[in-house]
Amino acid sequence: MSQSARAVAFAAVRRVVEEGGYSTIVVPNALRRSSLDVRDRAFAADLAYGTIRRLRSLDWAIEQRSTRPVARMSPVARDVLRLGAYQLLFTGAAPHAAVGETVSLAAPKERGFVNAILRTLSSDPPAWPVGDGDADVAVRTGMRPWAVTELRRLVGDQAPEAAAALAAHGLLCLRVNTRLTTVEAMEAALGGTDRTVTRAPLDPTCLLVDGGDPASFPGFEEGWFAIQDQASAFVVRALDPRPGERVLDACAAPGGKAHYVAGLVGDDGLVVAADLHRQRAGMIRRGAERLRVRVETLAQDAAAPAIRGPFDRVLVDAPCSGIGSARRRPELLWRPNKDTLSQLARLQVAIASASAELVRPGGRLVYSVCTFPRAETDAACDAILRHRPELAPIEIEGPDGRAERVRIWPHRHGADGMFVAAFERRS
Repeated sequence: MSQSARAVAFAAVRRVVEEGGYSTIVVPNALRRSSLDVRDRAFAADLAYGTIRRLRSLDWAIEQRSTRPVARMSPVARDVLRLGAYQLLFTGAAPHAAVGETVSLAAPKERGFVNAILRTLSSDPPAWPVGDGDADVAVRTGMRPWAVTELRRLVGDQAPEAAAALAAHGLLCLRVNTRLTTVEAMEAALGGTDRTVTRAPLDPTCLLVDGGDPASFPGFEEGWFAIQDQASAFVVRALDPRPGERVLDACAAPGGKAHYVAGLVGDDGLVVAADLHRQRAGMIRRGAERLRVRVETLAQDAAAPAIRGPFDRVLVDAPCSGIGSARRRPELLWRPNKDTLSQLARLQVAIASASAELVRPGGRLVYSVCTFPRAETDAACDAILRHRPELAPIEIEGPDGRAERVRIWPHRHGADGMFVAAFERRS
């Protein structure tokens, strides 16, 4: 395969779609290994992320112009078609290049088939459905219909707007490491890169930047900032760690919240960041070293913790379907399966129930998930309270006022989707 932007993007798409990879790891690695120049790297990144983000919309469009369902095509042919259809329907790429150079990525015996469909899409693109029903919204946004239905139960008539915001690409968010610099100094440093920088509304230490490679920004090696969405930073604000306190982050990897907590408790405090996998615990350590904060790491099963308390505060940022972070990881628009929600909810409740034992009387436990289905949010919290009657819900300050359970939405708050609930352990 020739080393071209389309070839690099195609390989990345296949790793994510067919092999279950994570776009935030696969795409940067593919670009790093390539020999593309800066402009072609940017083009390849757009093709890869865009195709992954629009996958289900592309499948719908392809099936409008094909006599064969996408599911019955070979994996290579359908991924080539998806890459080509994205260029034709969502970018300004020249049609002759989008078709000709993309078709060359297909197996020789399938190039005629792929070429015919792409040329038809180019000359006669299907009209996107315009209705506000769940099926039409799902086609336009690339989200699964069941997820749109769940959104509608939560936000009502705002469901199309909420789905579109979840499917959009989010601005890069940086959390300033105020142990090493100031928000004002970081703003000034980024201003020299000719990028638009704005303050994030949910956390005073977060800045929104209009794209770019964070590793190339001033202060990266010096640890001046972390890459962290403001919704994630808000979770730490809800935990409210104080200087000198002992804090456990029970499901910490890759470590953004634990790093933030470590900066707030200071050198006199203790932060233990745990994760099920030893390799992911290593990610936490490396991030802490760059940010110059002290974090103790631990590999353990959070549902059967090896560590003993008491801790002043415990954060359970539980494994979840992750749909709320689809702005950063676009495969989460279509990868989660409704049938797995109950299994995830049982795990979430098990972790939170076990973690509650590690909270000192009068201490705080915060439960958060970057998703919105009720099975993983309100129903999970109800189950946690049944299992742990010593936990009492407490109000936290959210963007829409004080509440025991706070939901953050991209269409309302400009952040990733997040659910946060706080509890106090009674003696």
